[in-house]
Amino acid sequence: MTTARFLDYIAYEKRFSHNTIDAYRSDLEQFSAFLSSQYDIPDIKAADHQMVRTWVVTLMDQGHSARTVNRKITALKTFFKFLLKEGEINENPMSRVIAPKMAKRLPAYVEQAGMNTLFNEVDFGDGYNGARDRMIMELFYATGMRLSELIGIKDADVDSFSQTVKVTGKRNKQRIIPLTDHVKGMLRDYLEIKNKEFPVLSLESYLFVTDKGEQLYPKFVYRLVQRYLDQVTTVTKRSPHVIRHTFATHMLNNGADLNAIKEILGHANLAATQVYTHNTIEKLKSIYKQAHPRA
Repeated sequence: MTTARFLDYIAYEKRFSHNTIDAYRSDLEQFSAFLSSQYDIPDIKAADHQMVRTWVVTLMDQGHSARTVNRKITALKTFFKFLLKEGEINENPMSRVIAPKMAKRLPAYVEQAGMNTLFNEVDFGDGYNGARDRMIMELFYATGMRLSELIGIKDADVDSFSQTVKVTGKRNKQRIIPLTDHVKGMLRDYLEIKNKEFPVLSLESYLFVTDKGEQLYPKFVYRLVQRYLDQVTTVTKRSPHVIRHTFATHMLNNGADLNAIKEILGHANLAATQVYTHNTIEKLKSIYKQAHPRA
């Protein structure tokens, strides 16, 4: 089946993440159902640009955001590009489809005072669980790494001598992130506690594990992060990605070079990192309005 071959292609050749693959599968199924109900077309390959445009309008009328619709359009573009490459279609219908404009949305982040409160005043608890929870929050804020990257770190990926940690990002790209003296010391203390709790684990074990010594899973970390951010911030979204935004914003506000932030975050291009400059500009505007006598 064409769709199955496409999903294998983006999984094994393009190395897309599991979340992206699941999203693309859902988008293709949704578009296929639309073609079947509206045009009585059972094969997605028979779709033309007018059908795609009608689907886009239908999605917008149903209340889907421009961001969601654009994601679905990207899925179709990738799919039809694959069909063209495989010689299953002669013309790409997506070449005549224009994506809806998206409103600029500034990344949500936690104020620096909130992060200070988190690490100076919040009680993380005793024993291994408390040490693990604090270390996870410290490492997220110290490196800006993604949730999937943190979950995939193994003990051997932490290099105390060079004071770095190796992570595997999108499409299996690895990068080295520097660590501060503070984080290096915390990791050393954390590993001592972990090794006492789970003495049978090896260097090939994951850096962070559950109460039973198993690899963490996304929902576990989401709940953990939300629980601690609930205590220090009122931002609507409280997730690992918000801490990633927080790391980048605070680094930029404190004078870090944009290219350096790009490398630490693992962005493919500078445009993805430049979004954080908007937060800095908004902060400057706020300070200006408060300080200038005629503002």
